Amino acid sequence: GARGAMKINIANPATGCQKKYLIEDDAKLRALYDKRLAQEVDGGSLGDEFKGYIFKIMGGQDKQGFPMKQGVLVPGRVRLLMTPGDTCFRGYGRKNGERRRKAVRGCIVSQDLSVLNLVITKQGDADIPGLTDTEVPKMRGPKRASKIRKLFNLGKDDDVRKYVNIYRRTWEKDGKKRSKAPKIQRLVTPQALQRKRHIKAVKVAKIAKAKAEAADYHKLLQLRLREARERRSESLAKRRAMRSASQTDRH
Repeated sequence: GARGAMKINIANPATGCQKKYLIEDDAKLRALYDKRLAQEVDGGSLGDEFKGYIFKIMGGQDKQGFPMKQGVLVPGRVRLLMTPGDTCFRGYGRKNGERRRKAVRGCIVSQDLSVLNLVITKQGDADIPGLTDTEVPKMRGPKRASKIRKLFNLGKDDDVRKYVNIYRRTWEKDGKKRSKAPKIQRLVTPQALQRKRHIKAVKVAKIAKAKAEAADYHKLLQLRLREARERRSESLAKRRAMRSASQTDRH
């Protein structure tokens, strides 16, 4: 594109829509220059259709595709030592805690950006077609049973499975209609209860077996000790008998 042309990606959290605009007029873009991430911009400066809107700068990429990073207060690129989990560094396929030096774009907007992401924080006077006039249905909802209950204010006895149908997708494949809803995690099913009972039964059986074996071992130990005592007393008796016999022989 032309030098200074920038793609602006505007998202509207209220409706879930987003739209891309290509702004080539440098006078309009000048309102964005020297702003930082998370700063707010008056929409009127980007064009008359955005009059009264307020946008928040959420992120962007420079012409080479390096992402902007919050907190790096420069308008160019820097190479930072990152740990897994930092923004701009996913850390997949790395060793635990391995750090890497990676190039990121600073958080100050200038003309070397190719894309800038904005979010509508305040709606303006006129509707923007494709952003504020249509609703995108929410396709994703909670998966965990307790969180679905919380979302729909359900009680203990309500069936959670009926409520994920809001997020059910339907499509056609090979002429057949198919549909899919989120899989509910931590759902208490008869199978889950059976597994729980089985695990408990195994545990109880283990404890009972250990007790029985300990009792058997104790019994065997007592028997061996008694035998050893008897053997000792027998040998003592023999010795005494021999000693007394030898004494009588002397007399």
